[in-house]
Amino acid sequence: MTEVPSPCVRNCCLNESDICLGCFRSLDEIIAWGSASIADKQATLAAANARKIAHQATRASFNKKHR
Repeated sequence: MTEVPSPCVRNCCLNESDICLGCFRSLDEIIAWGSASIADKQATLAAANARKIAHQATRASFNKKHR
């Protein structure tokens, strides 16, 4: 793999923890993306995916309680 595409979905909205609710990267990860190594980008994608899954689980739990 020669390049890792950015996960940016052009829907930037940072939460109180400076995590983008569009791509689930931290502000620091977004800033570092352009100069990050392939390994660092892959690690960022894995961390962002874990944050997305946790966020979705929290929302699902909230929605279930408030039906």
